[in-house]
Amino acid sequence: MTTDETRDGVPLTNLDQPLFDGAGATKRDLVDYLDAVADRIVPALRGRPLSVIRVRQGQEPFMQKNVPKYAPDWLRTVTLWAETSRREVSYALCDDRRTLLWFANQRAVEYHPGLATADRLDSPTHLILDLDPPEGDAFAMAVRAALLVRQALAADGLAGAVKTSGSKGVHVFVPLEPGAAMEDVAAATRAVAARAERLDPALATTAFIREDRGGKVFLDSTRAGGATVAAAYSPRIRPGVPVSFPVAWEDLDRVAPGDFTLRTAARLVADADPWAALMPAPQRLPADLVEEGHTIPVARVRAMHEGKRRARARRG
Repeated sequence: MTTDETRDGVPLTNLDQPLFDGAGATKRDLVDYLDAVADRIVPALRGRPLSVIRVRQGQEPFMQKNVPKYAPDWLRTVTLWAETSRREVSYALCDDRRTLLWFANQRAVEYHPGLATADRLDSPTHLILDLDPPEGDAFAMAVRAALLVRQALAADGLAGAVKTSGSKGVHVFVPLEPGAAMEDVAAATRAVAARAERLDPALATTAFIREDRGGKVFLDSTRAGGATVAAAYSPRIRPGVPVSFPVAWEDLDRVAPGDFTLRTAARLVADADPWAALMPAPQRLPADLVEEGHTIPVARVRAMHEGKRRARARRG
């Protein structure tokens, strides 16, 4: 395979190929963007087990967790047991520009780090809510739901930062003091979602089963434990290649996901890192939030049981 150029010792190939159908961009555009924002996105990835979504020509996008055997020997990895697949997985640690460039050359478009660092897997660094509006042009609904989450957090003395998901929704991140137990963070996330839902049940829902959401914004409290979430500044495999981008709370109702793309986002962070600037200081989880959350069933488990109940009812 012919090398088009080399950056930081990483051979780059086929740079002028289209990135994917509808991208309106080439592989070179992806490499150039990630190189330009390396100082911004690497801090969001550093030390965390990384999953990426790659797209090869003529194939559907696919998520890659296990580092391929042909990866360079300098690429740092961490081996973890994956309960769902019942096997060990060798995750990459994207700690520097060279690793990021290598992934870009592999046509890794999306970057989904774990919620905890590899040396403290039992202690997530953030409480995260993923706000998923119904189909269609419903970003404005996600913004309104984010303000509900902000209100629920503030009522318990917490503050968070917000970013576009790069798709149609919004992510809210609350930084936590070191040592928060995974089970308590998951519980607190469920409680925040439930409290936000109670503030405006006509707008927001915690219903995990899609058909039960009734056109409302889903307050996804399952970004806990072994879950991942698209990193700030990560491109997404969507038409036009939008980017998950930080926004100040007061500006959230003035932007649209399409404002931040592979072609526009780099210059917006050339002189500053808004994700770092907008992120509050780490906070301790309030005891009442954790306590309430432990009384709320895990959404996926509750949905699984409900699905079985409905199946039995149909058979009966």
